[in-house]
Amino acid sequence: MFTVSQNKPLATTITGSLPKPLWFTENLRRRPFLEAMGSDYQYREQYFDAVMAVISDQIRAGLDIVTDGDLRCDSDIGGRSWFGYLFERMDGLGDIAMRHGGSEWAAKTGNNKSTKRVDAPGDILHEVMETRLPPKILGPIGRGSLQYDAVFKAAQRLTKWPVKIGSCCGQMVHKNAVNDYYEKPIDAVMAFSEALNEEYHSVADAGAQVLQIEEPCLHFVAGTAWEVSLDDYVTAFNREVAGLRNRLEVWCHTCWGNPLAQKVEANYSYEPILPYLDQLDVDVVTFETADNNGAELEAIASGIGMDKKICIGGVTHRTLQVESPDQVASLLRRALEFIEPDRLLISSDCGFGRQGMSRMHAFYKMVSLVKGVNLVRKELGFETTVAPAALGRYDFLTHD
Repeated sequence: MFTVSQNKPLATTITGSLPKPLWFTENLRRRPFLEAMGSDYQYREQYFDAVMAVISDQIRAGLDIVTDGDLRCDSDIGGRSWFGYLFERMDGLGDIAMRHGGSEWAAKTGNNKSTKRVDAPGDILHEVMETRLPPKILGPIGRGSLQYDAVFKAAQRLTKWPVKIGSCCGQMVHKNAVNDYYEKPIDAVMAFSEALNEEYHSVADAGAQVLQIEEPCLHFVAGTAWEVSLDDYVTAFNREVAGLRNRLEVWCHTCWGNPLAQKVEANYSYEPILPYLDQLDVDVVTFETADNNGAELEAIASGIGMDKKICIGGVTHRTLQVESPDQVASLLRRALEFIEPDRLLISSDCGFGRQGMSRMHAFYKMVSLVKGVNLVRKELGFETTVAPAALGRYDFLTHD
């Protein structure tokens, strides 16, 4: 059900995460969100102030749909908290299962070369993988103390703009866990989906208008002999979002990895998984297109059915160079050659993260995104969005 994007051609947003303000030094540290907000004065004050700050940044930049910056996620290594928030709070998950690497890996292979960066000591992705610390599945999976409804309420009470809340999908959580309980992998996958479906409906009950969920691992396992098929991942994801499109706008974010702003895969293509993405029961599918300069826009447009909207990345999260508005506009014009404006949305490629860049870099990328989209809106005769940060009359260095 189109809610936040209805009658808003070329609406702008970001994927979700934003760098934390430097003064936001508190972390949840495995606590339930409501426990921290109800008993820890410093955390409560810093959290509310930080969410207000990042929402303000997005409004000053002129975005149409804002996020809470994923500020519930702790400052850890390589964005582990994107998974860890669920690892540490869902029922049925127990002790961590340590990974093997470093000297053990070298001894096993007899050399220090690998086709996978995550296996190679001395590579930044190897260090990231060492910190993932996947949990063991020891019992029936349940939603536990995720409390996404409370996370949503904490942000939405601070603004009249629609707040988009995002979550890691159950399929990705399963892929990063060690199953010591369920007889078959698909049983574990579906258990995560069932539990998260309950959690997402609590977000809808709280009044959310839009919910974004990460894609079900499709491109990470396409073409490999993985224990779960692409068809089963689609089935599991659709169970995870069952009944939600009647209640709010459901987005699926495709992600090629973003630990410390690194590419997980050197070369990537959406084409092999487009038929599967088109089967997902969602309203909007997002694509990373700024990073590869829109190389697959035509394929994306032809691969996603008209029942869904397409959200393209207009700025990349992997470089500190801030794109110019003209660069954003140029990419958007090419997208419009294949996608109708009323079903086209513009975002960042992925989240700006907690360690990939500074808050200032992220802010000016958002401003440039809106300014670039406004250039195209003017050309099409559409109403432009006011970006207060880009209004010269508010430049405090200029005195009348």
